[in-house]
Amino acid sequence: MNHIVQQLLLAALVVLPLLGSVAALLPAPPGLRGRGPDQAVMRHGVTVTGVVLAAAIALAAGFDHDHPARMQAQTDIGWIPALDIRIHLGVDGVSLPLLVLTALLTFLSALYAYFNRPSGPSPKAFVALLLLLESGTLASFAVLDLMLFFLAFEMVLIPMYFLINRWGGAERERAAWRFILYTLLGSVVMLLGLLLVGLKGGTFDMVALATTASDSASGAGGGKLSHTTQLIAALAIIVGLAVKAPMWPLHSWLPDAHTAAPTVGSVLLAGVLLKMGTYGLVRIVLPMTPDAAHTYAPYLAAFAVVGIIYGSLACLALARTGAKGDLKRLIAFSSVGHMGFVLLGIATLTPTGVNGALFANIAHGLITGLLFFLVGALKDRSGTTDLDQLSGTSGAALYGRAPRLGGLLAFGAVASLGLPGLAGFWGEMLAMFGAFDPADGLSRPAYLTYMALAAFGTLLTAAYMLIVVRRVCMGDHPVEPGTGTEADRPALADVHGHEFAAWSPLVALTVLAGLWPAALLGLTDPAVQQLLAGGTR
Repeated sequence: MNHIVQQLLLAALVVLPLLGSVAALLPAPPGLRGRGPDQAVMRHGVTVTGVVLAAAIALAAGFDHDHPARMQAQTDIGWIPALDIRIHLGVDGVSLPLLVLTALLTFLSALYAYFNRPSGPSPKAFVALLLLLESGTLASFAVLDLMLFFLAFEMVLIPMYFLINRWGGAERERAAWRFILYTLLGSVVMLLGLLLVGLKGGTFDMVALATTASDSASGAGGGKLSHTTQLIAALAIIVGLAVKAPMWPLHSWLPDAHTAAPTVGSVLLAGVLLKMGTYGLVRIVLPMTPDAAHTYAPYLAAFAVVGIIYGSLACLALARTGAKGDLKRLIAFSSVGHMGFVLLGIATLTPTGVNGALFANIAHGLITGLLFFLVGALKDRSGTTDLDQLSGTSGAALYGRAPRLGGLLAFGAVASLGLPGLAGFWGEMLAMFGAFDPADGLSRPAYLTYMALAAFGTLLTAAYMLIVVRRVCMGDHPVEPGTGTEADRPALADVHGHEFAAWSPLVALTVLAGLWPAALLGLTDPAVQQLLAGGTR
């Protein structure tokens, strides 16, 4: 594809949602109002996100798959010359899958919200915030300047805060404040690290900083950051990114945010926003501060493994009978465990581990996005996400009352537990393979211990996911056909047409990624090899 066309497509990914956000606040033209202005603005959200998804697919189709390690579709324009801050955009094999995932999940969320409008204030504000969130997220994966990355990173916080606070459920104000306070404090710390890297490195350009580190490491001389500078800067950046990832013990904002958020907020928070933290580790910390990454890797791996075990045990506690566990909260805690595998893969500093981390990122976005859609639909039908109520005498019993919904929930659960042949398997397996043989200089006995604990975590994941499927899909008290208690269970609608349209792409991609992992690994591996060498040319 022509380079100029690629540039325009990548720029459109960032700019179109921003323009659409502003347009959503304007009065709808009389001929486009349909049944009313509320329907018109919701349709506007579907249209804009659909155009952005089409642009993302076109960018992926025109991407040079023979050279995925090379930055493509680059735009490099001066912005603040005094600080050498530039509007620098580009895409490679690491960022391209995340751009497409973001565009897909946002479109599916807008489509779902069109038919299941969340209760709350003006739909105009909802659509405007949704598009602003999409613009900031896409920009985070597309920009190649540290200050622009920080601005894009911050740009998503306010929309998500209001989506939780204004359209969320019970205790939404408390959850929204915890979300904003944790992430803002983490961002302040991260900003200090980014400023240190940029000022000491002489530029905020990610490509130039990574190339300098590569040239210096290979003996070509240049301005590689000193060891002390790397340690200080990387620690600050890692702490800021770990809050968003989320890494134990900086995760405690996540369960409350997910439990209170509306369905589309939970989908985007788990499917996209968490990936910004792990993406930053791969894009910034590994290539620009390689010495510090090597120093902190064992500690990062240890925290990752604790998160895997902790998240799984928390889910088991929520899943047991009588615990009054919330299904949304359980899936949120499962994200702590799944993102632990991503962090473990990154901490191995090996191509195998980092590729596994990037694969697990995409798999988690697809699978957990699907699960939050399903739980939202289940809440709309039954009025609750309490596991004891869903599995009680008058509970869901989805296999008998809504078999398609039950089948999809079972599919999401087995995909989440890492069943071979589905997307969840490859990322976790590659992360553990990376821990089996970590990078030179890292303690292999320690990483073998981490691998064993992570493997135990997969067993715990299977345990709580199967418990959830049994309780929600079959019920703790199965009702025999023809008995008097069968009538105690009210009618439960099965999957609607618009729900099938919103969920089927996630199901198909989960299967496709599980059966054909080379499609994604072929993109990420060359780029990862170059990033670990310190370059991103």
